[in-house]
Amino acid sequence: MRLNIFAPRPPPLTHEGAPAVVLTAEQALRRSVLSCLLWEDEFYEDGQAIADRILALALEVPAATTAALAIEAREQFKLRHAPLLLLLALVRTGRGTALVSQTIARVIQRADELSEFLALYWRGGRKPLAKQVKLGLAQAFGKFDAYQLAKYDREGPVKLRDVLFLVHAKPKDEAQAALWKQVAERTLPSPDTWEVALSGGADKRETFERLLAERKLGYLALLRNLRNMDQAGVDEALVTEAILARRGAERVLPFRYVAAARAAPRFEPQLDQALAEAVLQGPVLAGRTIVLVDVSGSMDARLSAKSDLTRLDAAATLASIVPGDVRVFTFSNQVVEVPARRGMAGVDAVVRSQPHGGTYLGKAVAHVNRLPHDRLIVVTDEQSHDQVPPPRAAKAYLLNVASARNGVGYGPWTHLDGFSEQVLRFIQAQEAFAAEFTG
Repeated sequence: MRLNIFAPRPPPLTHEGAPAVVLTAEQALRRSVLSCLLWEDEFYEDGQAIADRILALALEVPAATTAALAIEAREQFKLRHAPLLLLLALVRTGRGTALVSQTIARVIQRADELSEFLALYWRGGRKPLAKQVKLGLAQAFGKFDAYQLAKYDREGPVKLRDVLFLVHAKPKDEAQAALWKQVAERTLPSPDTWEVALSGGADKRETFERLLAERKLGYLALLRNLRNMDQAGVDEALVTEAILARRGAERVLPFRYVAAARAAPRFEPQLDQALAEAVLQGPVLAGRTIVLVDVSGSMDARLSAKSDLTRLDAAATLASIVPGDVRVFTFSNQVVEVPARRGMAGVDAVVRSQPHGGTYLGKAVAHVNRLPHDRLIVVTDEQSHDQVPPPRAAKAYLLNVASARNGVGYGPWTHLDGFSEQVLRFIQAQEAFAAEFTG
């Protein structure tokens, strides 16, 4: 008997049993990262397993690939913690190169990410900081002013002063030296934020009205506090102006508008308008688009343990802002056409379209393949029960909104990961480039 023989690996399957595609390490890394809220459990996999896979895959790809993905995840897909995890792998694969320090300095965009990165770095126990890590953190530290440092100088195992002492950052002038002395002594003046004001006993209505008038309330903080403002009787005109102005909205993911509208229905019309403006700044998509949205049971998984929003909410939000001539269908056990409404009405139409059961993406694609269209966009977690046929449309996009190991959306599909509106902008840009190149 021969024992030293090659045993072929079985083909990969989705969690629901359909044939899955074999991915390169880079493809697998992208699908694990760009829809990932780090450490949060998903329907099919727990957060720890996803994080472990991200680290393992990031060690397989070139350092430049990991660096570029960390920047893309932070700047375009608006993720915070998954990019920090990629930096840990980069420290190893890019050891001793300036790529490490440059990427750290660029990815860290909020002052609290300085200490959060170090907490991740020391998760397995304290160890010395690599030279390029020190350089990158020092460069990042210099980006933040007194307000940003005071706002995020929080209690915790790693404080901002710890970062400052460890990296030996050099101030650029006397003013920065004085600021960093306050960081070291923890004597920064309290920042003018709603949290500080309200914890000090200030009147809620007066506080929010003042911060809105002085434009000191960040856009995400605005969306998260709409219910508080409504209950406190904050001037509606001030709130409306802030919602529509969208100052700082470039860092807000589309589903945040849906969460805000559910918390404060009074402001849904303004939020609806702001959501549309978040995406419809480019050209509409030419021709007829069919959008297929996965409403299976797995899409009901919450985005995070503290969130009331689901993967389906994120998917439905993307479907509701696809620009141009659109027909919208949902699929689970059945394929159901829904009114192609925009914004909040479109989200509601998708979510309530049919029972959330199985995932028969293959049947859904076969159904819409019989219909006239120029473009097919599928928004799903890619965990089909049945085999997925090739799309009829030459322009076929699969938007994956989960981090599961295996999926069905490569091959003839243009595959995109993430629930940022960036995926729709990519489609617009790619088709505009193709039209110009062929024309």
